[in-house]
Amino acid sequence: MPKEPARRATLKKIMAGTASLTAASMLPSLAAYAQAAEATQQGLKGNINHSVSRWCFSHLSVEELCKEARAIGIKGIDLVGPQDWPVLKQYGLESTMCNGAELNLVDGWNDKQFHGKLVKNYTEMISMVARAGYKNLICFSGNRRGKDDETGWQNCVDGLKQVLPLAEKHKVTLVMELLNSKVNHPDYQANKTAWGVELAKRLGSENFKLLYDIYHMQIDEGDVIRTIQNSHQYIAHYHTAGVPGRNEIDETQELYYPAIMRAIVATGFKGYVAQEFVPKREDKLASLRQAIQICDV
Repeated sequence: MPKEPARRATLKKIMAGTASLTAASMLPSLAAYAQAAEATQQGLKGNINHSVSRWCFSHLSVEELCKEARAIGIKGIDLVGPQDWPVLKQYGLESTMCNGAELNLVDGWNDKQFHGKLVKNYTEMISMVARAGYKNLICFSGNRRGKDDETGWQNCVDGLKQVLPLAEKHKVTLVMELLNSKVNHPDYQANKTAWGVELAKRLGSENFKLLYDIYHMQIDEGDVIRTIQNSHQYIAHYHTAGVPGRNEIDETQELYYPAIMRAIVATGFKGYVAQEFVPKREDKLASLRQAIQICDV
C-alpha cells in the first residue's frame, strides 16, 4: 500500500469514476484482446494466478488497464469498486480484491466506535460482491491508538462476528491486509503476520483470512518464505512490491521474487498474486510485463 494520503487520494479518484461503456462498443476490441491474452497465457506456466492493483496504474483509465491486463495474461484487477465492475466483466477479468466497504486505513475493526458504520458498509458490500460473482472483500484492523494486542483482537472479533455469518452465507471472504508500521503506516495494528493469524484463529471462520503483502511484511518482520510456509492456511491473497522503495521487483531491490513465488506455489495456493508496486520507469507497462514474467514460476 502507498503512504496514507496518496492512497486515499488515489482511491477516491478511482471510486469517483463511472462505467459508461456499452457492449456494442466493446466487442471489436474484446475480440482482439482475447486473442492476445490467449496467446500470452500460452507462454505463462499457469502456476500463479496473476492480478494487478488498480491504484498503481492510475495514469490509465480502468478500460485501458483492462486492455493491457488482458494482453499480458493477467486474470484480474485488485481494488476496483462496484462502479467499475461492469468494465472488468466486459473484458473477462475478475475483481480479485474488492473494496469500498472500508472507512479508510486507520479507522478499522479494532475500535468499537467504528463498528456501527463498518457493519452497515460490509453488510451492504458483502451482498454486492456476491451478486457480482466475486469472492474477496478487503478490510483493515485500523490504528492502535494506544490499544494493546488483546484489546485490538477482542474488538476485531466483536465487530467482525456481526458480519461473518453473512459472508459465510454468500461465500465471500473478508481479507484483512497486513501493513508495515515502520515506514508507511505508523501505528497500524495488524503489522505482523502472527497478529493476523491469532485473529483468524479466534474468529474460526474460513471466510476470514489475511492479505499477505510481501513488501509490508519484509519491512516489519522479514523471514518471508518461512512465514508463508508456516501461515499459508490463513492467507487468501498476496501483494508484491520492491523493497526498499515500493518500486519494480527486479534486481534493484532486496527480495528475490522467483523463490518467494515458488514457495507460494508449493503451499498449494490457488488464489491471486497481485502486483502492487509503483512503477519508477517511464514505460510503466513494460515494468508490469517484466513483473509478471519474474513471478511466473
